[in-house]
Amino acid sequence: MRFFVITCLCSDNDKATVLSSLMQSVGLALEELLVTAQKQDCLTIGIYESAKLLNVDPDNVVLCVLAADDEEDVALKIHFTLLQSFCCDSDITILRVSGVQRLKQLLVAVDANRNQEEHRDLHCILVTNPQADHCRLQEVGTYCQESRRLDQWVPELVLQER
Repeated sequence: MRFFVITCLCSDNDKATVLSSLMQSVGLALEELLVTAQKQDCLTIGIYESAKLLNVDPDNVVLCVLAADDEEDVALKIHFTLLQSFCCDSDITILRVSGVQRLKQLLVAVDANRNQEEHRDLHCILVTNPQADHCRLQEVGTYCQESRRLDQWVPELVLQER
């Protein structure tokens, strides 16, 4: 998937449409990847849990998703900066997303016994095991690679609520 060539050949209005369509496609790919990885027990969810895994076994991490809707949380910014630095040094693909509510819809399990949502820190999600959903992982990875090529060090994506 090479969207840079497509966007360069289009008018400004067409560029916006193509980019919007691409981001929607990558967003769906990310959602499918996360759900599949969760079913295969290939997700690490939470800042603390992610930091522990990165310290012990960074070679098996293929994607780091940093999620935040509120840019004013200073502590979260510090955590993100440290995680981004570590992932960059370890050659782990990083993707920044907004749409924490959508992540909750996708990933937070309902406990059948208590019928309550499990409260989890969804600000950092690591995907391990490259076999989680290879096609979706490749699509997300290509988007991140192309974004970095266009000088966006940490690619960003907006997940749409449904």
